[in-house]
Amino acid sequence: MFYYLNGTVAEIDINFAVVDCNGVGYGVNTTANTLSKLKKGEKAKLYICESIREDAFELYGFSTVQEKRCFEMLLTVSGIGPKAAQSILSASTPEGLALAIMNGNEKVITAAQGVGKKIAQRVILELKDKISKEAGSTAAGMPEMLTPADNGTRSDAIAALMVLGYSAPEINSVLRGVDVTGLSTEQIVKLVLKNMM
Repeated sequence: MFYYLNGTVAEIDINFAVVDCNGVGYGVNTTANTLSKLKKGEKAKLYICESIREDAFELYGFSTVQEKRCFEMLLTVSGIGPKAAQSILSASTPEGLALAIMNGNEKVITAAQGVGKKIAQRVILELKDKISKEAGSTAAGMPEMLTPADNGTRSDAIAALMVLGYSAPEINSVLRGVDVTGLSTEQIVKLVLKNMM
């Protein structure tokens, strides 16, 4: 199993890069967001998700763990394969996608090439329900974290961070000492992600 590749970017193409690791070139499918951070001839570290089928063994690489987690979360949605997940994450940042799911904003998801309204609705329905159930199951253990405050922005931010693959304890440990009064959901998400880095 590959966790990440750390090497020199040898080639860049549309949604694809080749990373040279000690003389071996690994072809990696990736998103527009990750490609924008890569430069040919420079060092890069990509977090890897493998896709193995009868006729293919493909690597999907991401510049951040958040993007990788979001990709893996999208793959849990029925009807979403690696190419569709890659397309969705090319049209939006992980944070933007998480907020779109929590707010039911289909337009962010349908902006992805080859993704229609039905798939967008399924992504929102399945992932929002999944996060709501996870948040509900942890509410008893962490009431101070999941109590709606500031018109629900704190709760929405927690749910969005859970879409990105963070656990309730991880989020709680960062939020415990942070004042989020008056911040928007997006600002809270960015603040938490910054503190987790």
